[in-house]
Order: sequence, then structure tokens, then C-alpha cells
Amino acid sequence: MTEVRARAARHKGQLNFEAELKALLYAYGDVPVPLPETVRVLDEIVTDFIIETCHQAARSATYSNRQKIKVDDFKFAIRGNEAMLGRVQELLGMDKELKEARKQFDVAEGEKGLEKGRGGRGRGKRKRGEEGEEED
Repeated sequence: MTEVRARAARHKGQLNFEAELKALLYAYGDVPVPLPETVRVLDEIVTDFIIETCHQAARSATYSNRQKIKVDDFKFAIRGNEAMLGRVQELLGMDKELKEARKQFDVAEGEKGLEKGRGGRGRGKRKRGEEGEEED
């Protein structure tokens, strides 16, 4: 693991998650405007965690002779933290369900449009009396 102080100099003064951390602190009972030092320290901790997790996932991909990092590499990197791994799997499952629901919605909407004779392509003639249509 890289020494935290060595990396802190590289990102010194740069806050990546300031607004999110202020909202998180307030949600957990802090004052509406937390101390800047508190936000800075939490930002450094979160940034270091993300960087370290990405490095571990990259190492996992390298061991698998891949140059691109996959979701499984991140799962492998956080395998020691059961709560975090469970949450990641839950979110990935919800993402999959949402994609399937969107796909079903798009398919159902496309069939509905075809039933009416309006497939969404071109400018077909409208029947007389429809809104915005002049009679020929």
C-alpha cells in the first residue's frame, strides 16, 4: 500500500467530493456548514480509498493478462469487506433489472406505435380530422 502522505501532496488543495461530503455530514447530524478541515480530511480519505481500490483492481486485471479493468476486478479488490461487496452486488442487480425494464418498455412502446400505423419513420399521411392536419 502506498504511503498516504506521499499521495496527499499530489492532490493537495484539490477537493473532489466537497458538496457530497458536506451533504453526508449534515445527513449524519453535523452542522449545515461543516468545518473546512473536516471536509478536506474526509475528501482525502475517500480519494485515497478510491485510488487504492482502483490500483487493486488494476493489479487483478494484470494478473489475468488483461489491460482493461472489469467489474469482476473491483469485486475481487473489495472481497474482504462483505458489507461493501454485498452492496455492490445489490446495486449491480438493480442496474440489470432497470436495463431489462427499459428494454421491455422500449419494445412495448415500439409495438404500440406500430399498431397505430406510426412506426416513427418518415412522414406518413394522417387521417382527416386529426389535429394539426390540413385536409387535402
